Amino acid sequence: MTTRLTLIQGDITEQDVDAVVNAANSSLLGGGGVDGAIHRRGGPEILAACRALRASHYGKGLATGQAVATTAGRLPARHVIHTVGPRWSPAEDRSELLASCYRESLRIAAELDARTVAFPAISTGIYGWPLDDGARIAVETVRGAVRAGVEEVRFVVFDERGRVAFAAYLD
Repeated sequence: MTTRLTLIQGDITEQDVDAVVNAANSSLLGGGGVDGAIHRRGGPEILAACRALRASHYGKGLATGQAVATTAGRLPARHVIHTVGPRWSPAEDRSELLASCYRESLRIAAELDARTVAFPAISTGIYGWPLDDGARIAVETVRGAVRAGVEEVRFVVFDERGRVAFAAYLD
């Protein structure tokens, strides 16, 4: 079975998928951008689940490049997969950490038997990753890491700039 890769310009919190990926910060307790939007729309259930993770396995937070799942609360998705992207650095190549976010999220999605997964453009907002390079890493990594059972991976971008960047690698 071949996994479909699709591109949507819109709001990731409105995606009716099995799992939506959150570009989280290491605290798992919400933040700005995609993270803040998912926590706001998903409601207090997501924050409660993240607090429980912090109280158990992730006392120091989630490491960059790793992923963990929680409930999706009030989102139309069934699960939220939280992953911590790297901050972009002109002095240090952190591409492998960014690629790990996509691989680890797909691994978690497969464990959850998720058939549909929606990804944001991880690290390309406040973390400063150049959008074109972030899109390239995202698409190449997902193509190489698709897991059995995942039928569709959606890249959900907020604006036209993101749509153009991802479309260049998906066409």
